[in-house]
Amino acid sequence: MVRKYFGTDGIRGLANGDKLTPDLAMRVGMAAGLRFANGDHRNRVVIGKDTRRSGYMLENALTAGFTAVGVDVYLLGPMPTPAVAMLTRSLRADLGVMISASHNPFEDNGIKLFRHDGYKLSDQVESEIEALMDTNLAPRLSNGRDIGRAHRDEAAQTRYIEYAKRTLPKGTDLSGLRVVLDCANGAAYKVAPTALWELGAEVFTIGVEPDGFNINDKVGSTAPDALIAKVRELRADIGIALDGDADRVIIVDEKGDIVDGDQFMAVIAQSWHARGELRGGGLVATVMSNLGLERYLGGLGLSLERTQVGDRYVLEAMRAKGFNVGGEQSGHIILTDFTTTGDGLIAALQLLAVAKQAGKPVSEVCRCFDKVPQLLQSVRYKEGKPLEHKLVQQAIRESEARLGQGGRLVIRPSGTEPVIRVMAESDDEGLVAAIVGEIAATIRKVA
Repeated sequence: MVRKYFGTDGIRGLANGDKLTPDLAMRVGMAAGLRFANGDHRNRVVIGKDTRRSGYMLENALTAGFTAVGVDVYLLGPMPTPAVAMLTRSLRADLGVMISASHNPFEDNGIKLFRHDGYKLSDQVESEIEALMDTNLAPRLSNGRDIGRAHRDEAAQTRYIEYAKRTLPKGTDLSGLRVVLDCANGAAYKVAPTALWELGAEVFTIGVEPDGFNINDKVGSTAPDALIAKVRELRADIGIALDGDADRVIIVDEKGDIVDGDQFMAVIAQSWHARGELRGGGLVATVMSNLGLERYLGGLGLSLERTQVGDRYVLEAMRAKGFNVGGEQSGHIILTDFTTTGDGLIAALQLLAVAKQAGKPVSEVCRCFDKVPQLLQSVRYKEGKPLEHKLVQQAIRESEARLGQGGRLVIRPSGTEPVIRVMAESDDEGLVAAIVGEIAATIRKVA
């Protein structure tokens, strides 16, 4: 399905670039407002954003579009993406909107849309909105008293903080834990430190001074060096790094070592399984998750359901097959008992509760398994479809035979750039390096 505006995760691009302009945002508001008109009552939409300077511009344009077609707007201000999804449900809105480009630099921005139940829109509905955007909407605009109103929701942050705290087992107290929290100068810079402090933790913050331009700049889950240094400096018990819109989380243990999404999911799955709260008989992750995770779960009598890369595919599989824990190695952790999308803060709280109850260092709690050697290489190409070339196909077949049943080979094209991702894993680290190098060289040769 070829689409003009929407990509794999809403609309994203350079603010005021070729695509993402105030005019486009206003048309998104008008078209989405018309598409989600529901009955003869006043329809409502909630709009959140991260801390990019361009967020003000897009927020105002979206508000103009929604109110122009008679939809009331509730402005949440800086708010994590998962909070917008939750508040869409809580406030009985017909639609939710998040203005963010997640972990991208400040020059970019994006628009994500959520249904009334907090789930992202389907490709089909996004296509319907696109079709409306390119029509003459003037005859369908509201007039007089039918024009929508805009409200600033001052209680939104408190609502989300209280919700996040209530996801913890009753009586959970984080007193005694020294936590370094990196909010990436992004959407969670107010709510995340407040939630942790109210739960009793001693909180040290970095990345909580947004200026409109420094979101994700040398801070956050994609740049953990500052967090690692601060954890070691303060001899903290744990470090938590969120990304720009706080739907992703990375943990740093008391030694300054990174705990990725695979180890994170293993901790939650094991804990919930022991409490009888794990559903689906395992968890859902992508093809990129380490073989060590699969082996660890197998030892517990649990399964690992794999999907293609992308949190939306993980969530689809979770909903279809009844799992309540899933995510990605990169730190998107989805816990459907509480959320309809990845939520970095809520996921971190669940892990903190496990660590506090265990009474052990995070380095012990979060080292459930030894990783199988894994190597990923991105190979850029100029044109064509190199994966279809006979030499590449032959190299893949030979590599799979060499890996046998004890290893994995995953080769996939990027969805956003002319790059082939080549990943192999096996207990034989030398074999992994050789295979990835050989396939990469073959791709370069034919491309």
